[in-house]
Amino acid sequence: MTGGRRGDLELIVAADRNWGIGRDGDQLVYLKEDLKRFKALTLGKVVILGRKTLATFPGGRPLPGRRNFILSRDQNFAPPGAEVFHSLEALLAAAPPGAAVIGGESVYRALLPWCRRAYVTRIQAEFSAGAWCPDLDADPAWTVTEESAPLEQDGLIYHYVTYERREPGVLG
Repeated sequence: MTGGRRGDLELIVAADRNWGIGRDGDQLVYLKEDLKRFKALTLGKVVILGRKTLATFPGGRPLPGRRNFILSRDQNFAPPGAEVFHSLEALLAAAPPGAAVIGGESVYRALLPWCRRAYVTRIQAEFSAGAWCPDLDADPAWTVTEESAPLEQDGLIYHYVTYERREPGVLG
């Protein structure tokens, strides 16, 4: 398995208007259709996440039907069913093309330069967030290539936006 090539990874995130993604160790909101989309985008793939994001999963266990790569500085962290990497270099060397970066904030920031595509659920609301994803709209390296019609759940309006790196394989 080869990895670590720039521009091979995909980012998946749900973010509010201010690119907020979480608060108090959890997502800002759970959207039923977005969770189905997330599963469809990640099933059978490698997902890359941090220790804190893993803790938000049911039972704090890795996602089934996916290889879970955890990036953690904690040398003693070894959850069953996951592969733990203690350095960005080691993770990038093991990550296959198309692996999905799924959070949290520090993992998004560390791996964004290696992402070629981002699947973003934009929630048309502002929450009191404590964690954020980098603002792809403000980053000239990224451009919107696809946008869905608005969707609604419990009064919240959201839509799916796909971003592509303008020059795949090149750090922006």
